[in-house]
Amino acid sequence: MTERYLIRTFGCQMNEHDSERLAGLLEAEGLERAAGLDDADLVVLNTCAVRENADNKLYGTLGHLATTKARRGLTIAVGGCLAQKDQHRVLERAPWVDVVFGTHNLHSLPVLLRRARDQGTAQAEFFDEMQRFPSALPARRASDWSAWVAISVGCNNTCTFCIVPSLRGKERSRPVGDVVAEVQALADAGVLEVSLLGQNVNSYGTDLPGHRQLFGDLLRALDGVEGLERLRFTSPNPKDFREDVVEAMAACRPLCEHVHFPLQSGSDRVLRLMRRGYRRRRYLEILGSLRAAIPGLAFSTDIIVGFPGETEADFADTLDLVEQARFDSAFTFQYSPRPGTEAATMPDQVPPGVVKDRFQRLLRLQERISLDANRALLGTEVELLVEQSTSKTDPTRMSGRTRTNKLCHFPAPPAADGGGHHRAGAGVEGPGAGGSLRAPAVGEPGAGGRVADPGAGVVEVAPGDLVTVRVEQAAPHHLVGGPVLDHRPRPVGGSCAAAPAPGPLPAGAVPLPLVG
Repeated sequence: MTERYLIRTFGCQMNEHDSERLAGLLEAEGLERAAGLDDADLVVLNTCAVRENADNKLYGTLGHLATTKARRGLTIAVGGCLAQKDQHRVLERAPWVDVVFGTHNLHSLPVLLRRARDQGTAQAEFFDEMQRFPSALPARRASDWSAWVAISVGCNNTCTFCIVPSLRGKERSRPVGDVVAEVQALADAGVLEVSLLGQNVNSYGTDLPGHRQLFGDLLRALDGVEGLERLRFTSPNPKDFREDVVEAMAACRPLCEHVHFPLQSGSDRVLRLMRRGYRRRRYLEILGSLRAAIPGLAFSTDIIVGFPGETEADFADTLDLVEQARFDSAFTFQYSPRPGTEAATMPDQVPPGVVKDRFQRLLRLQERISLDANRALLGTEVELLVEQSTSKTDPTRMSGRTRTNKLCHFPAPPAADGGGHHRAGAGVEGPGAGGSLRAPAVGEPGAGGRVADPGAGVVEVAPGDLVTVRVEQAAPHHLVGGPVLDHRPRPVGGSCAAAPAPGPLPAGAVPLPLVG
């Protein structure tokens, strides 16, 4: 009987990318994905050490799994940032765990699982530096039309609130040619959208020989990838944003009109304490330069409220910068000490009540600004990349993302086929595969109903398709569009879910040679 695995991912996009690689490795060993915990023989927890209460979440989950393991056979593996930080403490606190592995040795999971099974004892392995680029490992992707591509791993920054550099190691970049080859292979397999990942993408390439391959060069090279509709990246650090990158962004055809641009604080004094490497004036200069170069560019950001030593005047500076910057959205965080970071031991920790009050004030300001930005889109037409699932509470609704990364709901076609796809209807006419759809005028055949083109049959709108709708309503965190005006089905072809396709590995083998 084939064993089944379940991976639960905590944390950031890099962890999601790593989980896809872990799934690929397990499927290369012959395992199949489980439908849920009750169906799983193996559970892998890919952990995060950055989020608040990460330890409680991990060990609470492990406590629940211990109950399941006592009831039936279950193998438990723990990896990721918290595993790298706690290392052997994981087995001390949860001795029922079978395998623990760090951020630098994802490729070791199959071997460690075999050792644990053959030797009957728990296995743990941690490296201080990356051994193999995760992007070169087999993958089982969550989507056929959207993919993560890591361009670098690790981080050379020393932000006082962040533990990532000590867990992910020094920054290491992949050559431009390797990244372009992966993205082209994905586009050939039907991927429409690629998101480039790195702890600091715009310092990409500075560790490569001769510093001759930089982030601007990578964007220019990716502009030539045939079939790629959308390109995104996350996250840049403002201190490393150069004019060359702005120019490359403006010229890159598939690059989406959205930048995640972390601020963290609007106070120069707090930015200095955070060791961010830029000040508010420079931040606003880059923001203005990007807006001037790329019309319609949307911005999201990260902001920490209540950093140690933050005064009311410092917080007022943050509110002022947010008002000036006019972010489309913001990920706002109430500061809490993270063990292992310099900020955790700083004096003048802000009382939780004060942090909460400031957080609510910032939230109210940003929601007003976000609503203003979304209302400005009323009556405009936006292109959406249709997402996987429809609403759990409203089956008449589908959703997609604009190029500016705004979530937009729109009416689902009135009927679904047996595979869960929705037929384009509600007054939408289908001229055939690859053609556009238009809304019939009142009185035309099909107005208010479904029309099937005699030569093409009923047109279906499915996840991964591109559709155009007109924005009819706006809220701070989403848009609501009208019926589909234009439809571009995702090209029929190969699947990018597996890259490369999983195949059996020799017993004890670890794929791919060492990097470098």
